[in-house]
Amino acid sequence: MAFTAGRTRLIVVALLAIQAALVVVMVHRESLTFDEDDHMFAGYMMWKTADYGLNPEHPPLVKLLAAVPVLGEKLWIPPLQGRSFKEEAYLDGRDWLARNDGASQRMVFRMRLAVGLLAWGLSLVVFFAAREWFGTSAALIALTLLVFDPNIMAHSALVTTDIGVSLFFIAAIFAFYRYAVRPSAGRLVIAGIVAGLLAATKHSGILLLPMLLPALVYEIARAARGTRWRQGLRLCEGLAAVVVIASIVLWAFYGLRYAARPAGRALNPSFAAYTEHLSRFDSDVLRGVGHLHLLPESYLMGLADVKHMAEFYPTYIFGQVHAHGMWFYFPSVILIKTTLGLLALNALALWVALSGKLGRARELVWLLAPGAVYLLIAMVSGIDIGARHILPLYAMACIFAAAGAAALGTRSRGWTWAMAILIAVHIVSSLLTYPNQIAYANEAWGGARNTHNLLSDANVDWAQQLYQVKAWQDRHPGEECWFAYFARPEIDPAVYGIHCHALPTIDTLWLGGWEITPPVIQGAVLISAGDLSGCEWPSGQLNPYRDFQKLKPDEVIGDSVFVYRGSLHAEQAAALDRQLAVWQLLGRHQAAAAVALAQEAVSFAPGDLFAETALGDAEAASGNQDAARTAWTSALNAARQLEPEAQSSYVPDLERRLDSM
Repeated sequence: MAFTAGRTRLIVVALLAIQAALVVVMVHRESLTFDEDDHMFAGYMMWKTADYGLNPEHPPLVKLLAAVPVLGEKLWIPPLQGRSFKEEAYLDGRDWLARNDGASQRMVFRMRLAVGLLAWGLSLVVFFAAREWFGTSAALIALTLLVFDPNIMAHSALVTTDIGVSLFFIAAIFAFYRYAVRPSAGRLVIAGIVAGLLAATKHSGILLLPMLLPALVYEIARAARGTRWRQGLRLCEGLAAVVVIASIVLWAFYGLRYAARPAGRALNPSFAAYTEHLSRFDSDVLRGVGHLHLLPESYLMGLADVKHMAEFYPTYIFGQVHAHGMWFYFPSVILIKTTLGLLALNALALWVALSGKLGRARELVWLLAPGAVYLLIAMVSGIDIGARHILPLYAMACIFAAAGAAALGTRSRGWTWAMAILIAVHIVSSLLTYPNQIAYANEAWGGARNTHNLLSDANVDWAQQLYQVKAWQDRHPGEECWFAYFARPEIDPAVYGIHCHALPTIDTLWLGGWEITPPVIQGAVLISAGDLSGCEWPSGQLNPYRDFQKLKPDEVIGDSVFVYRGSLHAEQAAALDRQLAVWQLLGRHQAAAAVALAQEAVSFAPGDLFAETALGDAEAASGNQDAARTAWTSALNAARQLEPEAQSSYVPDLERRLDSM
């Protein structure tokens, strides 16, 4: 089908309007997700105080963009308390939004809309890249697939880095392709600026160089014999220029300043201390770059944080918790969270490409080779959190699927109808889950209601359900409830008017914010999918809510919060929160009270790792060495029952305690 320029523009505008409407409705009904409060607060503080050390986990671009709509307002700023950067950013961000915005989320909504501009940018880049590579029909199909993709939609207006990095990855690859095809100074500068925006969005932007390498090798190989050295030299010089320009852009986002924080403030922990426990190679490289001031201190701190996260972050896949990353995680995520229509379109596109009927070999290399490198690196990265970490691949998949669909559609009317049906399957499958797109899974895996049995974290529960939980509470006035909320205490449900008792989570281990749990709860227990799966624990045996996995929930809220009623056993949760309470009592030198509380925990959860550790700590503080040794030995035995990879989180520490006696 031929498309005039006017008709093409009309379709593009209509699709962008649909995208905006879908996203606006969706994010307006979602409470804060896990990382948004610290991003928003950090961005505001960057503008107001040039403090880049509150949240060095990610570069500044998205955070700065998000804060633009609220810069003109006089907002209360919580006093900084000198805590570690993760605690400071999360807790100050929570308090900043709670005080200035509350449950209305008017500020949050405006900041989300600002970041939503990046989703529009991604759509336009996908359209223009697909049009130049495969024609107008392919471009319109790619845009349609992208607009309705559930994973792209789920993250399109959240104040996080995932849509932004997807935009700038595609834009940087496309920009350097255009330079490689027809070199010019202008194209080179554009490629460098876009690469700089990529680096200023997320640390994974540094993967651009290895992602481009196969395409550059292809360009050299396809050059005429006798010109390959010259072609290789030109491309290497161009790539070096891109690195230089990108570095300048990156420095500009940090105010052209090496120090992460304004004068008089230091990173907590310091950069030297934070890199101390990395591998010798990683530590030496980061410290060497820092010593030479080649990159901003905050950016380097973020790279160190990525390495730390990769070392300990557990993986939840197919109902099992693993203490480390699993190579098959992201391929599995693709099969589960990609619509069947898009999977089929990509399979057909691969068939067409391998049969040589698609042509465009050069364009396919520039599209597919970077994506393959990105996927391979993701598979060995060790940070298996969710589909959001591979969102650039979804944009690439939309382009590739569209190229195949456009090529097949020209062959016969039957193929045209087949492609239209698969596109419709993609759209309908996505809309059937709407607006719970974060929890999307395709029909072959049981849909969104079954996602929590297969995956966790941002694949199903990113703490976005507080409005729905508040609506549930309003429908059940006066009902006693206990709530294990995935983002507690980084986000406080009470701000949204939710008054359930607080059950402990893994984050309350280091940030507090729980209540003493009875071993048997009478009433309603609400558990977020992330806490039900135990995805943040290094072993499923440590999940305090593992027994609830065997129960059928009475209700499901937003495909990601599960409601149980009756006389419910919660001994493991009670043991966990009593360990936290024991530590607090010991910090206040109330050893006798700590012993009594720990003994209570052991009485209803004998042999429990947390209860026995708490009892050993309390008895040692009271001077009861034999009782402490007995309790710690019991805790050590429990720790040695864990999977070998999970034991390292507990066994060495308990052995040191016993050896010190």
